[in-house]
Amino acid sequence: MLKLAQSLSAKIKLSIKQTKALAVLFDKVTRELLYGGGAGGGKSFLGCIWITTVALKYPGTRWFIGRKNFTALKRSTLLTLWDVFRLFGLKAGVHYKYNGQDNVITIYNDTTIYLLDLDHYPGDPNYDRLGSSEYTGGFVDEANQITARCKDVLISRIRYMLEKYGLIPKLLMSCNPAKNWVYSDYYKPNRDHKLPKDKKFIQALVTDNPFISVAYLTSLRNLKDKTMRERLLKGNWEYDDDPSALFTIDIISDLFTNPIDPSADKYMTCDVARFGDDKTIMMIWHGFEVIKIYEYSKIPTDGVVKLLQELADKNQIPRSHVIVDEAGVGGGVVDQFKCRGFIGASAPYSDPDYKALPENERFKVNYQNLRSQCFYMFAEYAQKRMIRINITDAEQIQKITEDLEQIKAKDADKDGKLKIIAKEDIKLDLGRSPDYADALSMRMLLEVDKPLVPGIF
Repeated sequence: MLKLAQSLSAKIKLSIKQTKALAVLFDKVTRELLYGGGAGGGKSFLGCIWITTVALKYPGTRWFIGRKNFTALKRSTLLTLWDVFRLFGLKAGVHYKYNGQDNVITIYNDTTIYLLDLDHYPGDPNYDRLGSSEYTGGFVDEANQITARCKDVLISRIRYMLEKYGLIPKLLMSCNPAKNWVYSDYYKPNRDHKLPKDKKFIQALVTDNPFISVAYLTSLRNLKDKTMRERLLKGNWEYDDDPSALFTIDIISDLFTNPIDPSADKYMTCDVARFGDDKTIMMIWHGFEVIKIYEYSKIPTDGVVKLLQELADKNQIPRSHVIVDEAGVGGGVVDQFKCRGFIGASAPYSDPDYKALPENERFKVNYQNLRSQCFYMFAEYAQKRMIRINITDAEQIQKITEDLEQIKAKDADKDGKLKIIAKEDIKLDLGRSPDYADALSMRMLLEVDKPLVPGIF
């Protein structure tokens, strides 16, 4: 199929990166291709070229083009598809029909192209609306805007008429740089040469597109927003300057090198896995320094209790210095181990020094709940370089970095209680639960509820 890609490149003026991507889309190995990583790289055009080619080549098949914002799909991606149809000589009413009510395009050879709304709706968290359909392949434009769950559901639906034409499931996704599942599942493994053989990432920037207009290139270079310029013009995946983020990349990086005063007090925090793919994370602390992190998969409640007992005995940590997330199955762990329970949805604590104040001077702090309070305090301590995560495991460091980058203020532009975006929303963006960040923030429970006499609760 490389000859087909080269032929299309010659006839329709594709860039080198687009030609390379088409060759991947027609191979017998790659199932998922992420293409882009910057503006102006011809992402939508590539997707529409591929969908049109396979729609004509394989009669009676079913393909999809999807995007989170359905309005943007119709006003942008669909207009690109019409341009590509014209390049192929296809005429409306003659070679294809478009049903705008059902959002289906029917080609003269009985092939259909479905336009999909891929937004995440609370009433359909598992994308059941996509579950009854079968496709031969598809293209997701701006995949960085959809959830990892949505991508997985789409992959599971690609199986229609594959055997008849000797095809394999194939999903093309375009993207701009984003610190979510496209980063952790594609960009980072590709950067580290660990991307599985059935996945590919091709970065295409505006400078890789010889057909881009000078005016568009100039507009990208003149972007006043530094974050947008780094991401869209330079394709910089590592750059992030989100004003709602509690942790900048500099603060996160310093967590692993901050010089802090030694402490004799030892603590342990534990975020217990509640779902199949989540991890149980246990952290050993000396004061505000994490010295060891343990990660476990799919262990029962009594197994968690046994591990906590072994680690507490080994490190001489009193039960009053062990904090376990009490939500879900963690409640059983707290009951059995008789340690401190952490309930993120509970009310925030009063000022840490409230016990020394007259009762009429005590007050509630302005946080939505305990989870928000602890994350804000952890961010404050991190900003003051009071915390160190003294580990060397590269995978753990990367996961902590990814987790903390997702911790952001919610409704930061509104007056009211300080809030953090929900864990469920972080999981949708990150593609997994932020277990490491949760275990870190729980250490602050002993600061917001600090006893007057150390060790007495």
